[in-house]
Amino acid sequence: MRVLLVSQMYPGPSDPDLGVFVEGLERALAERGHDLERAVLTRREPGAAKYGRLAARALAAARRFRPDVVYAHFLVPTGLVGALAAPRTPLVVTAHGQDVRNVGEIRGVRAATRVVARRAAAIVAVSDYLRRELEAGVPEARGKTTVIDCGVDVDRFHVEPAPSGPTRYLCVGSLSARKNVLRLAGAFERVGEGTLTFVGDGPLGARLAGRPGIALAGAVPHGEVPGWLAHSHVLCQPALVEPFGQSLLEAMACGRSVVATRVGGPPEFVPPEAGVLVDPLDEDALADALRTAATLPTPNLAARAAAERHDVREQARRVEEVLLRAVRDRRA
Repeated sequence: MRVLLVSQMYPGPSDPDLGVFVEGLERALAERGHDLERAVLTRREPGAAKYGRLAARALAAARRFRPDVVYAHFLVPTGLVGALAAPRTPLVVTAHGQDVRNVGEIRGVRAATRVVARRAAAIVAVSDYLRRELEAGVPEARGKTTVIDCGVDVDRFHVEPAPSGPTRYLCVGSLSARKNVLRLAGAFERVGEGTLTFVGDGPLGARLAGRPGIALAGAVPHGEVPGWLAHSHVLCQPALVEPFGQSLLEAMACGRSVVATRVGGPPEFVPPEAGVLVDPLDEDALADALRTAATLPTPNLAARAAAERHDVREQARRVEEVLLRAVRDRRA
C-alpha cells in the first residue's frame, strides 16, 4: 500500500522533538511493509504561509507518488491540505486534540473541519474523550471515527531501577495554565517532602522559580525524556483537560506511577494500580494524590503492563486496518 503522510508535526533538524509521535507511528507502518511518502513541516514557523508550502509539497508528492491513501495528522489545516492534494484518493485523518479544540475557538475552523469530515473515508481520534468532543461539534464525524492513540515505543521507554532518596516528582510539558502547574506546585508544597521538577518551559515559569523543593529544568529534547523518567518516582500531569496524555503513557512504560487528570483521555488507560486520577481543580485532592502515588512501588510493573497494551507497533497495526479498509471501500 502506498501511503502519503501529510503532517504539520514532524521531526526536523531545527526542532527534533516536533512530531516525534507521528514519526514513531509512521516508522511502525513502514516496518509492516508499506511504502510511505511524506509531505511534512519540519520546523515551527509563525504565520499561515507555511501551510501554503505544505500544500505545494503535498500536491507535488501526490502527483509523483500516486498514493493509494492519504493519511493526514490533524483535521485542519492538514486534513484539508491532504484532501485538496489528492481529491480522488481516500483520506484518513487523525485528530490529536488542539484541532478539535479549535472547532469551537477559532472562527471558520468548524466549517473547514466539517468539510474534512465529509471528505474523509475514516477519522482516527487518539482517545474516546476526543471522539465524543469531535462528534458533538462536527456531526459529519459520527459513524466514521475510530479510537487509536499514537502508542508508545516500549523498547525505548523501558523499566529502570528506582532512584534512591525521597520521592522525586516530575512534570513534563508546557508551563501553562492548561497544564495546571501552579496548583500542582501548591499541592506539592502541602505534601512538604521530596522534590518536584518541571521539564518544559512556558509563561508560568517565573511564578514557579525559587519555590522550595521545586526545580525548573527547561525544555529538553524528547530523546532525553526517558532519562528524566528514570530519575523520578512519580510523573504528575494534572492538566485541566488532557485529550490523551502521551507523557503519562511513556512514564508508565518506564514503570513509573502517575498522577493524572480525570478530565479527558487518562481515565481510559490509567488503572488504579498504575496511579491516581484526580480532579484538577481540587488542590487538596491533588496533594492527597501525590502522597498516595508515592506509596506505590517503583518500578511499578502494573503500570508497565498497562502501557504495553499501547505498544506503538500494535497501534500501527490498527491504523493499517483503517487505511486498508479505506482503500478497499474506494475500489469497491
